[in-house]
Amino acid sequence: MPDLSNIKNIIFDLGNVLLNLDFDASIKAFQKLGLNKAAINPSVAFSDSVFYNLETGRITPAEFRSRVRELLNNPNATDQQIDDAWYAMILDIPEKRVKALQDLRSKYRIYLFSNTNEIHIGRLLEEFKAIYGFDFQDLFDEVFYSHEIKARKPEIEAFEQVIKLSGVEPEVTLFVDDLENNILAAENAGLKTFWLKAGMEMADLF
Repeated sequence: MPDLSNIKNIIFDLGNVLLNLDFDASIKAFQKLGLNKAAINPSVAFSDSVFYNLETGRITPAEFRSRVRELLNNPNATDQQIDDAWYAMILDIPEKRVKALQDLRSKYRIYLFSNTNEIHIGRLLEEFKAIYGFDFQDLFDEVFYSHEIKARKPEIEAFEQVIKLSGVEPEVTLFVDDLENNILAAENAGLKTFWLKAGMEMADLF
């Protein structure tokens, strides 16, 4: 259980904390479009700089798609095919996690800090509103997306920027993430942390 004594703010990660993900689904979808299996080690799959640059807002979705066509060696791949393959990893945000956030919001200031990109978040926000009838960002006091703040976890500068933009005091702020590297970076930035390990359910812990 997270230690919430003296905590006033909670910053949640999105993927695999609130949102279920399946990275393999996108890899398989890109393979169907022509990505060479030998290139997936997980090297080119998601570590090519194009993915980092999209997540930090350094390139546009159009520039992303152009580079993906090069990786696929498939100049005929359409924008929709590329977007669908890239989005295939995005699954669902279970209702119990939505309810948990709503309950927490009555006691704490709640924030979101996600490494994401314009293609993913745009469609996710539309789908969430269609399912739940209200805007996803309404669950939070403020949201921070890597492609908008031009910095991503686990860069300590990203955490420092979120702390500055939100105005939270790190010593009374809990950061929740599923990746150890992000947890360590958050601690270096002065935040309290909780590492949501595999098998843990956010809604049960809070």
